[in-house]
Parts: sequence; C-alpha cells; structure tokens
Amino acid sequence: MEHVIHVQNLTKIYGKLIAVDHINFDVYKGEIFGFLGPNGAGKTTTLRMLTGIIKPNQGKADILGFNIQKEPLKAKQNIGVVPETSNAYVDLSAWQNMMLMSELYGIPKKEAERRSKSLLERLNLYDRRNDKVKGFSKGMKQRLILCMALVNDPQIIFLDEPTSGLDVHSSLLIRDILQEFPDHNKTIFLTTHNMDEANYLCDRVAIINKGKIAAIDRPGNLKNTIKKLKSIEVSFDKTVNIQKLSTIPNINEVRKEGDKFIIDTDNINDLIHSVTNFAQQENLKIITLNTRDPSLEEVFLKITGET
Repeated sequence: MEHVIHVQNLTKIYGKLIAVDHINFDVYKGEIFGFLGPNGAGKTTTLRMLTGIIKPNQGKADILGFNIQKEPLKAKQNIGVVPETSNAYVDLSAWQNMMLMSELYGIPKKEAERRSKSLLERLNLYDRRNDKVKGFSKGMKQRLILCMALVNDPQIIFLDEPTSGLDVHSSLLIRDILQEFPDHNKTIFLTTHNMDEANYLCDRVAIINKGKIAAIDRPGNLKNTIKKLKSIEVSFDKTVNIQKLSTIPNINEVRKEGDKFIIDTDNINDLIHSVTNFAQQENLKIITLNTRDPSLEEVFLKITGET
C-alpha cells in the first residue's frame, strides 16, 4: 500500500516533559486514520508537527513524500487543516474568507468561486455567504473552516476534534463529507476523543498514551483483543433496583445507561437465563435484550488505563 504520511522517531520535548516520545507510524492513501488518546497524551502536538506548525526535537515526518521540516511549502500545497477552534476571520463574510483562502493557494478566481459555491452549498452555508462570521454559531464556524480547508482540493486533510461540542446537524454534515474522501483516494488524519466517531469513520486507529503509541490496528481487531469481556444490554417495563439485579448469578458488573442496564459476564448464555428468571420472579417484562461486543471505548480505557 502507498503511504502518504511516514513518521519516524518523531519526538517533541518541552523542558522536562516528553510530549511525544519517538513515535513511528504510516498512514496510507485513501484511508481514514484515527489518532486517539487521553488529554495530554500528545495528539495535538503530533498533528502540529505533521502540519509544520511546530518543529520536532528529533525524528522526521514525510507528507506526500516531502519532509515537512525541510520542504514545508511542497508538503503543505496538497493538505488541508481543520483546527479544533475556528480560525476564520470573524469580521469578514464567509464568502470573503473562502476567497482569501483561495488566493493564498493561488487558485484562479473563477475556479475559486466554483469550488466555494459548491462547498458552501454542501455544508448548508451558501445562503449565509455574505454574513460576517462573527454572527455564526460554533457549528457554522466549524463547517466554514472545513470548507476553507477543502477549497484547495487537498490530498490529505488533518482534523483536530472536528465535531467536538457541535450540534447533531453540523456533526452529521461534517461526517458525511469525510466519508466521501476514501472514494476519491484521499486521506484523513483525525484526532478525536469521540470513540463512536472513530469507530464509525476510521479504517485504522492509533492510540497514543503518555507520548507513546500504545496500539495501531483496525477498530474491529482492537476490540477482539478484549473479546472475553462480553456483556448484554437489557431494559424492563418497570423500575429495577440495580443492587437487587446485581445479586443474580453469572454477573461480573452492572451499570445503568439511561433506562437500560449493561451487564458484564464471562458466560453470555447462562447470564441470559439468569436475567429471564429474575424477570419472572419479579413480575417484570423484558422490553429489550441484546448482546454487546466490547466497544472501542473499552479498548481505549484498557490500553490507556483511564477510568
């Protein structure tokens, strides 16, 4: 497979803190690559080194075959960057921001107008194109930043928590566009805290913890590493005391999520029998009962030791 990002021994040190510690990985053409980790693990620092914002103390990163430190202009010509917080000019309109970004990339005016119109329409911003950005919501600003990052038709797009704190509508619009990238042999490097988002979007994920890469694999393969941790999800037609439910056989742990109980076990078959017997004894009706495989979040927690 052709790699478009090649990282060797990349290291960043702040005083006595090793923020990123000799990490190595490749990202391949046409994949969505998730970069996950707890707060302070080194995610954003890594992204800033890959996009040339800060310089590493050791190691190197090649972007589309160009060393980001030695050939930054060539490396940056075919990438787009979406930071976690909006960097649009708030006293300019959305359209003016798009034209400015197009000019910085040297895109001819007619082509810049065509691309800008298409992107703003796709992300439901075209009707507000002449409004100043200072009046936009957070979701609208983030959608505009994505439009600005895509106007140069990049081969790689770097995203730092692109849907963090956004409304559902904005999140879905952004995710829909991101899913189209692999179809055009384009690549996404995504940092996120959102395990559901990573599981939904990513072909592979890397988990970074305390500056080191703890795991790299497909989400499904990572889940299989803790497959022994099985659980069921069950809900009843009446309120159930969680302490009483915890006393039935074959349970390791019970937790409540909304109106549902998540029950961990080593023996799914016996647990289901125990739960149905409990329901009969307590005169309860089971509304839903589903088996659940380990989630990417559980893998993340196990690998990082987070709670």
